[in-house]
Amino acid sequence: MSTGKRLSPNDPGSYSLPEKVAVTHSDIELDADFENEKLKGFVDLSITKIDESCDHIILDNIDLNVISIKNKDDGSLLDYSIGDRLEVFGSKLEIRIPSIKKSIIRITYETSKTASALQWLTPEQTLGKKHPYLFSQCQPAHARSMLPCQDTPSTKSTYTAKITAPKPLTVLMSAVPLEVIDNGDTRTFLFEQTVPVQSYLIAIAIGNLVSKTLSPISKVWSEPEEIDKAAYEFEQTPELLKTAENVCGPYVWKIYDLLVMPPSFPFGGMENPCLTFVTPTLLAGDRSLVNVVAHEIAHSWTGNLVTNRNFEHFWMNEGFTVYVERRIHGLLYGESSREFAALGGLEDLKQSIDNLGAQNPLTKLVVDLSGIDPDDAFSTCPYEKGHTFLFYLEKLLGAAEFQIFFKSYIDKFKYKSVGTEDFKSYLLSYFGEDSATSQIDWDLWLYTCGMPPIIPSYDTTDQDACVSLLNRWEQWDGISDNFKKSDLDQFQTTQIIQFLALVLKSNHFTLLKVKAMQEAYDFNSSGNCEILLRWLRTCVKFKWIEQLELVYKFINTTGRMKYVRPLYRDLYSWEETRSKTIENYEKNKMSMMYVCRHTVAKDLHLRNC
Repeated sequence: MSTGKRLSPNDPGSYSLPEKVAVTHSDIELDADFENEKLKGFVDLSITKIDESCDHIILDNIDLNVISIKNKDDGSLLDYSIGDRLEVFGSKLEIRIPSIKKSIIRITYETSKTASALQWLTPEQTLGKKHPYLFSQCQPAHARSMLPCQDTPSTKSTYTAKITAPKPLTVLMSAVPLEVIDNGDTRTFLFEQTVPVQSYLIAIAIGNLVSKTLSPISKVWSEPEEIDKAAYEFEQTPELLKTAENVCGPYVWKIYDLLVMPPSFPFGGMENPCLTFVTPTLLAGDRSLVNVVAHEIAHSWTGNLVTNRNFEHFWMNEGFTVYVERRIHGLLYGESSREFAALGGLEDLKQSIDNLGAQNPLTKLVVDLSGIDPDDAFSTCPYEKGHTFLFYLEKLLGAAEFQIFFKSYIDKFKYKSVGTEDFKSYLLSYFGEDSATSQIDWDLWLYTCGMPPIIPSYDTTDQDACVSLLNRWEQWDGISDNFKKSDLDQFQTTQIIQFLALVLKSNHFTLLKVKAMQEAYDFNSSGNCEILLRWLRTCVKFKWIEQLELVYKFINTTGRMKYVRPLYRDLYSWEETRSKTIENYEKNKMSMMYVCRHTVAKDLHLRNC
């Protein structure tokens, strides 16, 4: 969807104008009604007039049932209007406010049963099968379906919350827990977030949850059935957090907990402060996928502490975070390991750009999202193209110097929302006009479609071993018995993943070779979802019909878009399986979170774009 219209001057996806009147604090009080799948209650918004002549505040809203809006100080009703609803962005909620500079307004409301931020699960959809579950996913622009707010990352505010849920369910939020009050059949959980956050970082999860302690400030949470597995998988979290502080500076959020989500969670992780949500697909059993935790930890600085001012500058959240994630990796496992991860990222970027089209404007680092659903703009590009640019700058300006600069950048812009020009101006002023910065072609990097204009030279030692095995397979005559499971004995898990990425894009394979690879390596039995993704995509590419049952089982038991979308696209391209694939989607779509359901429908050409 693209209308070319911007909802406000500073954010194409938000009606709100925080530059005129800003929300500085939200006090949320809600009951979780699992029977009707709604949150019900009120939010008190503390507001400050930036423009003292302004007599109204504009909030974002998607399908909220607004019951009343009052001046909290005297209880008087405030006039308000709700504008026309746009399909993606919802409606403008415009409220006439008191004439004083600062005031508090109380909005009593309930969420819609179809709130795009909220996923209500029946007991049957959980691991334990006994209790219901609720979780939120507000990024990029879904917080407005959970509460009326200024749903733009250009402004941040603190929040407190009181959430009531039926026993024995536990409530967690992206904030520090304060107290639990027993009400008999229900409990009320109190939270406080004293660091200002943007609306998409307000998060909630309610379920039959237990925890294990990882450090004095970290716990891992999950349903009881997988808590031991989760505690083992994420045991390294305190070390990752300490290493991140070496890269970025002090950790300001007080606690760092992890919550292992139900399978329908659509992302690898979500960097909700104090409580990172992670997909259960990370539970590989060998700690081989904890780089995702390093990524979410990195967001504590890049994205949460320093934030893109709108999603046109999303690379400043994600490219910077991939850069920090790999810096952490390099400090723990060596620089060659860091650079090998970057090479793997480039392969993912090439595939993403092939899928989007090399001239697609959404492959630029800085994009124009006027009238575009930010969910539709989501891709690998801001992550890997952004990382490549930062790695190029590190090489150009000197690793030691750039890493000191990077930490100073975070300190300079902490608690703020910034655009690309802020980063560019600060870098140029920091290094000075007479430095190597004169060699940077900013327009080429920021505003050109397709692959990065310059690929830095990376250490290829680990990559070379993958290429060597690939070459053996490509040159195999299909007759001699050349391959054994021991071929992979010296490979790290990341190398197996990269090897399969190379197989997937190779033009020198046949179905015979793919079947022989299964015979030799038994990838079907892998517990690592990154391996399975590339392996199953290869099986689909070469039309191995007997593997379809395994492919459908994989996409039906994970809601992670990174896995589901490529496989659905591949299956759609295989004409013989297209109708069965659409039938499979229709049968399973309601177990998907909104954003996954919505984007897969687009991939299957089932909705207008």
